[in-house]
Amino acid sequence: MLTFDIQPLDRHGALSQQLQAKIDNKTKPLGSLGRLEAVALQIGLIQNSLKPRTEKPQVLVFAADHGLAQAGISAYPAEVTRQMVGNFLNGGAAINVFCRQHQLPLWVVDAGVNHDFAPHPRLIEAKIKHGTANMLHQAAMRVEECQDAIERGAAIVRQFQQQGCNTLLLGEMGIGNTAAASLLLHKLTDWPLADCVGKGAGLDDAGLQRKQRILQQVLQYHAHVTEPLAVLATFGGLELAMLVGAYGQAAELRMVCVVDGFIASVAVLVAAKRYPAVLDYCLFAHQSAERGHQALLRHLNANPLLSLDLRLGEASGAVLAYPLLQAALLFLTEMHSFEQAGVSHQF
Repeated sequence: MLTFDIQPLDRHGALSQQLQAKIDNKTKPLGSLGRLEAVALQIGLIQNSLKPRTEKPQVLVFAADHGLAQAGISAYPAEVTRQMVGNFLNGGAAINVFCRQHQLPLWVVDAGVNHDFAPHPRLIEAKIKHGTANMLHQAAMRVEECQDAIERGAAIVRQFQQQGCNTLLLGEMGIGNTAAASLLLHKLTDWPLADCVGKGAGLDDAGLQRKQRILQQVLQYHAHVTEPLAVLATFGGLELAMLVGAYGQAAELRMVCVVDGFIASVAVLVAAKRYPAVLDYCLFAHQSAERGHQALLRHLNANPLLSLDLRLGEASGAVLAYPLLQAALLFLTEMHSFEQAGVSHQF
């Protein structure tokens, strides 16, 4: 099985002290740029540099179908997954608009959509199978399929890193995947299921109650599953497993990972269960409106950059947060020091 060698960031070493001194010596009151200062420090440590910068940033949306969607746990039919992938490829979705705004390249990864797409220059074909199984009756996928998905996610990241990319903005799309993420969150934290399950893409109150009942049945059917990899295989999705591999490989390669919303954050939780240091390489874009995300961010000791009540997925929040990364690195590398500006330190 693929393993990752992820080194934790040295937050007390010489480089950390040098970066903090550089930040503090800019022409501003100490700490006055708030979270931007923490972002600049973290990216400097990730890149092992006093002059960090984003190189060839890439937006990846991992897409897959979920067998449990047939049980009515979403406000939308399963066919919307393939339809939205087509929308991404045709340039018509929110993520396309935001990527164009910030001149970021978008890639759609077919991790397991229940459709065979024609070749497209922005489509990465990595399909394991045509969606997961219905968890009410069997595990979502076999452990071997889950491992394969993790490895394919890692391979995609390696390819981009070899092309000069050092920053990834990661998201997902798949009807039913908030249900899978909620089950993973419950199993990996032991929080009450009701605290982990939200309305997803727009369920009403009756739909939320139905979703909770169905997920409780899934948990009862698979009550014996506790080992983290088996939990991912039983309750997860192919896009979630590929995200786990992407986070692990990116962290090993010392790349910056901009994490989107609830589902993308649950994939980080899965990765961190085995590789806690993966969190050092993650910047959490936003706190979504999905129930459980705020508690999950606290659990991960993550401080999101934005809070806009988003619940769209598809890396939209990650792309919206990207200009803040740019601002953090630009102030670190271009803003004058007190000495350069001839400004008194008493400022």
